[in-house]
Amino acid sequence: MNLHLWVFTAVLALITAASVELAPKPGRAETTSAATQTLTACSAMNRPPMEFFDDHQQPQGADIDLGNLIASRLGMQIKFINTPFGGLIPALLAGHCDIILSQLFIKPPRLQVINEIPYMASQVSYILKAGAPQLKGPEDLSGKKVSSVLGSTSVDVMKATNISLEAAHKPPIDIILFAENTSALQQLQFGRVAAYGVAYETALYYANLEPKLFELGCKPFGKILTGIGIRKDRPDLQIEITTALDKLMQDGSYQVVFEKWHIEADMLPF
Repeated sequence: MNLHLWVFTAVLALITAASVELAPKPGRAETTSAATQTLTACSAMNRPPMEFFDDHQQPQGADIDLGNLIASRLGMQIKFINTPFGGLIPALLAGHCDIILSQLFIKPPRLQVINEIPYMASQVSYILKAGAPQLKGPEDLSGKKVSSVLGSTSVDVMKATNISLEAAHKPPIDIILFAENTSALQQLQFGRVAAYGVAYETALYYANLEPKLFELGCKPFGKILTGIGIRKDRPDLQIEITTALDKLMQDGSYQVVFEKWHIEADMLPF
């Protein structure tokens, strides 16, 4: 069996184990149709190199390129809807978009309300001000203010770290939450926090983009599968996208996208 399909099957097993299904809402119109041939994707457009706006306010990034390729395979166009990260799943469930394509980590609580198609692995890290001492891990942020984005895995990591710190009678991390990445990064830039907890891919992007301002705070950790979010009442679309993604892996298009954005380490084996 193709490894990507094997991973997909494994995730479906986890979904089944969760045994929580959302019933389709009667009368809800689907956002895709034969007439429009448009696939709509909710994306938090401030997470470079995955998704962001360029100087001309056009969507750019690895997720954008991959979404365009998937839509092309389906004979469709794709429209990206800028959505705050914390609002991605509510927007999908409300029918505002067909899919979530925004580096959404696959976690059991999310699989209780949506399905996810694995398409990459992601990691977590921190951004520091240039010249700051490197971190061995999040425990080094004990007693310090750290910005992050509401609903992100970085927040979960720091909350878990705080439990360990409190057990060791050490001050917890003071987690300052924001709705989107730009504000969280500005807090670090202005010196209001000691670090910014974010996906490794984004941390590396900013460290390379502005090396006089920022640096990668520590080695990446917490590798986790990342998926395309789909409502549970759209098994047809889930199968179509899974098939399209598998074909992109086989013909080399998938690899080209990850090489373009220098995130080859995040590719799934195929």
